[in-house]
Amino acid sequence: MKKYLFRISLISSMGISYIIAMILFVMYQLAESLRSYVYGLNRLSLQEFIPGLIMWSFFVSIILVYPIVLTGYHIILLYLEANKHLLKPFIRFDQVAIWYGLILEFLYLTEGKYVTDSDWSVQLKNLEMHTPIFSEAAPTIVFIFTIGIAGYFYLRVRPLKKIPPLMAIISMSAMYLWVIEVLVFTVQVFKGDLSGDKWLDLYLLVYPVCIICIVARTVISKVHEWQEYEMERTKIQSNPLLNFADKILSNSKLWPIYAIIFMFPLLGIIIGILLIFGQAPDSVIKAWTETADWTLSLKEAPQNIEYDEHYICTVAAGGHKKIVKPIRKGIRHGHEVIVNRQLCIANAFEQILEEKTPRFHKLVRGIYDRYGFPIARLIKSKWIADIIYIMMKPLEWIFLMVIYMSDVHPENRIATQYMGKMIYINCTVSGKLL
Repeated sequence: MKKYLFRISLISSMGISYIIAMILFVMYQLAESLRSYVYGLNRLSLQEFIPGLIMWSFFVSIILVYPIVLTGYHIILLYLEANKHLLKPFIRFDQVAIWYGLILEFLYLTEGKYVTDSDWSVQLKNLEMHTPIFSEAAPTIVFIFTIGIAGYFYLRVRPLKKIPPLMAIISMSAMYLWVIEVLVFTVQVFKGDLSGDKWLDLYLLVYPVCIICIVARTVISKVHEWQEYEMERTKIQSNPLLNFADKILSNSKLWPIYAIIFMFPLLGIIIGILLIFGQAPDSVIKAWTETADWTLSLKEAPQNIEYDEHYICTVAAGGHKKIVKPIRKGIRHGHEVIVNRQLCIANAFEQILEEKTPRFHKLVRGIYDRYGFPIARLIKSKWIADIIYIMMKPLEWIFLMVIYMSDVHPENRIATQYMGKMIYINCTVSGKLL
């Protein structure tokens, strides 16, 4: 067991992550059990505790613990490579860090910080944030990322004895550009504010640390590997020009420095290629500055519209304009909301219930709060909002019938919904709705 747990392998890294997650679960339960009002470990039966330990530890290990453990492994691998103690390239470790880390960072930004693919000029809702990369310049960022990955694979997969020195330097330059891009992206999305639950933003630093370790380890390993080869230079030495170039390129210790020098012309070549496909020459800069809500942003986005995602009709009003037919902006709980006729009718109906039958209204509100909230939270796209809007149509007609049967001025009641407290007072100052 110890043999497999402590040697450097993906299995050992996953095993250590799972053990750490189990320890955290037990510690959490012990801490909660000290509170008399909490259902803690001392109140859990063995049958309840074991399944919770297994499942909770699994999810926490793959989402929260494993990224930290993987980063630690990459730092250790870099240290061993620098001291010539590594016998294998550990490509699988690199792949897990590159792709799994990318997936986790994407999920954290989109699901945890509500990042959308909308540019700065689009008006969003509630806590949504604009894209950190300007969509028109995104192809440039994707291309640089692809070139960096290609340079990494070229050096890692291809035997060094089959790689010309100049190609090795160009591949290193591509990886340097990749690292710079990852660092700039991290600066863009990591604002340094760790107050409250924002401490989870520290996980945004995990990916760049892993990428830096991967690139540094790859460069160092190729420098060490090149020094082990005895190059035959009889033909090259007969030509003074080639002999001079060979002396420069064959000094593998200077490859990382040469790669920095070649990085700038390589970037120029990339920009030139992308220029042919319609990308602006300054797209590398605009990708970060033509944004809003982020560290390097220079644009000011329109203020987000807020609407209560707990209420089905309110969410449905955020569908496509041609279908849900928004009529204006209203005020709800002090925030602007999108208002359509269906929403006004639903709110007017609830208002009548509250006035005429307060007990029945309380019952209906309790049932809705229990079952309506989970449904409303599932509405994440405009298409789903459109479907909910259409499904609510029969109820809308029923609500409208009740309003017309109960109110002397039904359309006035409907029209004054979500107009704000002061406006509503003005409308009722004479003792009736105007």
